[in-house]
Amino acid sequence: MKTVEVRELVKVYDGHVRARRRRTGTARDADTRALDGVDLAAEAGEYLVLLGPSGCGKTTLLRTIAGLEQPTGGEVLIDGQVVNGLPPRVRQVAMVFQSYALYPHKSVLDNIVFPLKAEKVDRAEREKKARWAAGLLGIEPLLERRPRQLSGGERQRVALARALVRDPAVFLLDEPLSNLDAKLRATARDELRRFQERVGTTTIYVTHDQAEAMGLGDRIAVLERGKVRQVGTPVEVYDDPADTFVATFIGSPPMNLVPRSDRLVGFRPEHLLPAEVVQADERVTMPLRIERMEYLSGDRHVYGTVTGIGEETRVIARLPATVTLPLSAGETHEFAVEAGRLRFFDAESGVRAEPVRLSA
Repeated sequence: MKTVEVRELVKVYDGHVRARRRRTGTARDADTRALDGVDLAAEAGEYLVLLGPSGCGKTTLLRTIAGLEQPTGGEVLIDGQVVNGLPPRVRQVAMVFQSYALYPHKSVLDNIVFPLKAEKVDRAEREKKARWAAGLLGIEPLLERRPRQLSGGERQRVALARALVRDPAVFLLDEPLSNLDAKLRATARDELRRFQERVGTTTIYVTHDQAEAMGLGDRIAVLERGKVRQVGTPVEVYDDPADTFVATFIGSPPMNLVPRSDRLVGFRPEHLLPAEVVQADERVTMPLRIERMEYLSGDRHVYGTVTGIGEETRVIARLPATVTLPLSAGETHEFAVEAGRLRFFDAESGVRAEPVRLSA
């Protein structure tokens, strides 16, 4: 297990790369940096997730750690040693891509042993390693099949096995579950987590899916426009977002933000409940004019407009199935939030701000 660290990492693409990316629909403005002074560290054995929207720089950061991209500035360190300019093989990293990149004409066994064969590992040794990795991932019965005969989840395990046989110090996973359907993704997510716990290898995982990030990561690094906005445990980034970007990017539905003077008052939809069921000693009440409701997985999502704590603002309340109070569109009902659930942000910069007292 090894540590991975980047210091003041910068990546700027030249005009030729920008032109090529423009043709493929991924162009950036000339003055936009893919990575803009990123400082980040993954501890030995940690599962660190890079989370952010498309174009935020998370894949560029992963590829730069791997050695597939060279930084414009800054340093990449593995186990305290600067590895700028070194190829992936020397860095002892293994990367699993979104496409899995399996050879269609080779068997599963041949796909798994391919990197060992390229390194001229003895045949008996490479087959022994391949069968060990296949056993660990539960794909031993599939070793003679071709990739076209496998499900998406099975192909993903083959790609992981191929990475595992190289004895990497670091796993780098670039959205490896995005090609799977929703049900299979949930199963594969659990398998990935248990697999990492068994092998104990430092893992950095890229995704734009917050459910994956919350379910997999020991810590989550939230990126936007080439910058790290917050690093913390899933609970920390959800309950105590560093700014309004993190507050609204994480959470479904996202955090409600109500303008009030020089502050934005934030609260999660599940904390906005009918006043009758909020029994906290300190709470903030607000009338909610209900516009419509949705029923999703037993919860009710109530859409409407609140007044009383700031500017009139559209919000969403998420009521669990245990709250059976009858509500209907068109009525105004008193809702409340526990005072301790409120989060405050600077209205201009969006960063966390000191709380202000609101009338109950």
